[in-house]
Amino acid sequence: MAGNAPRVGVLALQGDVREHLAVLRALGADAHPVRRPEELSAVEGLVLPGGESSVIDKLARAFGLFDPIRAAIADGMPMYGTCAGLILLADRIDGAITGQRTFGGIDARVARNAFGSQTASFETDLDVPALGEPPVHAAFIRAPAVVEWGPDAVPLASLSDGRVVAIEQGALLGTAFHPESTGETRFHERFLARVHRRRGISAPAL
Repeated sequence: MAGNAPRVGVLALQGDVREHLAVLRALGADAHPVRRPEELSAVEGLVLPGGESSVIDKLARAFGLFDPIRAAIADGMPMYGTCAGLILLADRIDGAITGQRTFGGIDARVARNAFGSQTASFETDLDVPALGEPPVHAAFIRAPAVVEWGPDAVPLASLSDGRVVAIEQGALLGTAFHPESTGETRFHERFLARVHRRRGISAPAL
């Protein structure tokens, strides 16, 4: 691994951890699962994978990671959340279970299971101007949607009905879909570029 390879983590409490690790490693990152606070402190960026947002919330608290992740967000650590990870990065949730909390950081309100149950999963092509061509082939599996956002949050992609399904704010990036399952790497590249820039290392301006 090259000396300047970004050391990044994937929150490995529940969800599609291996898929994200594989994408990040294929892109040249030094990627590791994160299950404990000391593992979080050893990485420069963190991916929050898809899964069940309420379960990840509970496990993060049980493993002592909830407050350290919130502190890392406040400190400017780049993070990328897919599906449940997007919910966890949003400041507000529609349809949260009793007591459910998020790490927050993106000034947005996200609706859980916005498209119905797993049987309502679908795939579609999305125009994402920030990524250029070609369109992003996106897989939605019990996916959320962004229904409201503040002035500092920037929508990146939306469906034909106007529901926002990719958003970013500062060092935080979230998608309602699963690029790691369709061979799409540009969102992970965008995340890694932020890690490089935070280190002061030249990287493409994705």
